[in-house]
Amino acid sequence: MTDEEKIKAEVLDRLITHLQTSTELQNIDLMDLAGFCRNCLAKWYMEASAGHGSLIEYEDARQVIYGMPYNDWKKKYQK
Repeated sequence: MTDEEKIKAEVLDRLITHLQTSTELQNIDLMDLAGFCRNCLAKWYMEASAGHGSLIEYEDARQVIYGMPYNDWKKKYQK
C-alpha cells in the first residue's frame, strides 16, 4: 500500500468515525448538503469490495459504516 493509499484509508476511517458519533446528522441532511449519505458510503464500500474479489453484502457494508446494524441505528437515531 502506498503512502497516498494509507492517507486515504485514514481519512475514510476518520469520516466513518465522525458519522458514527455525529448521530444528529441525519442522512437526508447529509444528502441535501453534501450529495451523499451513510447509505451511499455503504454502497461504495460494497462496490469496492466486489472490485477486490471479496464481495461484502450491502447490509454488512452498512454495519461497517453505521457501526451497528442499520435497523438498530434507525430506531435509535433517525428522526
